[in-house]
Parts: sequence; structure tokens; C-alpha cells
Amino acid sequence: MTLDSASLERLVPGDLASGDATGLATLALHIERYEFAARRLPAGRLLDAGCGVGYGTRLLVERSGFVARAIGVDISPEAIAYAQERYGAPQIDFRIGNVLSFEDRSGFDGMVALEIVEHVQDPKALIEHLLTILRPSGVLVVSVPTTPSTDLNPHHRHDFTERSFRKFFNQHELVEIDCLRQRQRVPIGAVLRRREARMQDLRRGLGLFYFRHPMTLLRRLRATAGHGFVNCYTTIAWRKMH
Repeated sequence: MTLDSASLERLVPGDLASGDATGLATLALHIERYEFAARRLPAGRLLDAGCGVGYGTRLLVERSGFVARAIGVDISPEAIAYAQERYGAPQIDFRIGNVLSFEDRSGFDGMVALEIVEHVQDPKALIEHLLTILRPSGVLVVSVPTTPSTDLNPHHRHDFTERSFRKFFNQHELVEIDCLRQRQRVPIGAVLRRREARMQDLRRGLGLFYFRHPMTLLRRLRATAGHGFVNCYTTIAWRKMH
């Protein structure tokens, strides 16, 4: 199998065309999230859960300046092979694995999980598992879309608002230390015509999907009325108390 850089599931910086406006804008948002995380992570061991092709893991190591060891984990063998080839470094270890069951006896001082919570079947179980391998006083940085995404992106399983996103963490002994909010304009014409490579992966038969999932349509209408044709994202950094 080869790495499908045109999929919405995978963002490969080196394969984005100069005219791929939505892909380049999405990459800029991802980089901003990683830079936000790098400024808030403590020294020590770092986990990049769902690292994709590894550019973010490398950025975290270079920008923070005090990561002793970074482990990037992704379920895709192709993504990990690409990461090892393009973004490998002496203090980075890229591994194939499922973040829902990934184990590490040493634990981590810092942890990043960007744009993966909406992909898993059980987000609550994912957060609880990550917290078991985060050391006391460690920092966890997580991001999700906070406007509907499951209607357009077939790889997403859950829609979040900022309020529902926070509910997953409020039951744990965590202190919020910072928050990043992002907005991305949706080019409706380009989306409907699927003009760019990554747009070929958008859900087809949207009318039928809305008929079968009326609550998703309602969420989309509410979000559009409140925000316009914009995708919103929230990234929050938490510190583990104990």
C-alpha cells in the first residue's frame, strides 16, 4: 500500500500543490496548533498520539528545545514509514500503534493529541487511557473541530461543540492552562465542485446522509446560522494535578 496524500484522513506537507488552497490553509492551522503545544509542553518525554506523517512531532522537538525523547504513534504503517524517512531525528521514535491501547511504562511529561478524538469510536476511553500514561503535573494538549464535521468528512465519527469537548475533561483532575480557537472559511463553491485533490474524499450522497441523520443536519444548520460558512477548531492545554 502507498500513502494516500489526497485523503482527508492524511495531511502530507510535501505533497500539497501550490494551488491547493484548502490543503495549505489546513496545514497552516495544524502547524499553529503544534506551535501552541510546543510553547506549553514541559521538559522530558513527549508523546504525539496520532502523529500522522511526523511533521508535527519534529516541530515539537525543534520548537520546544527541551524534549528529551519524543514518541510519535500512528496506526498507519505507510504514515510511520514516511515519518521515519522525512522527519526522523535522534531523539524521535516513530512507532506503528493504536493510541487507544498504546502502552509505555515510563510515562510521559507532555502529550499531544491533535485532531484524533473525533476519529475514534469511544473518545472518553481514549482520553482516560492517555491520562493513565501521563505523569503527575504533565501537560496534555488536545484539539477537535467544534463545528460539525461528520456530514462532510466520512472519517469523522463525532461532532463537538466547545462545551461538549470540555465535558470529556471536566470529570478528571485537570487544570486548563490555555486555549487556542481557530476559524477556517469554507469555500462552498470549491467544495461542491470538488476542485481540489483532497476534496475528492468528501462524503458523497450528502442529501441521503442528512435524511438518515436528521440531527446532524440540525447541528449543521445551527452552526451555519451561528458562525456562517466557517469551520471552527478548539485546542486546549490541560495540566494533570495528580
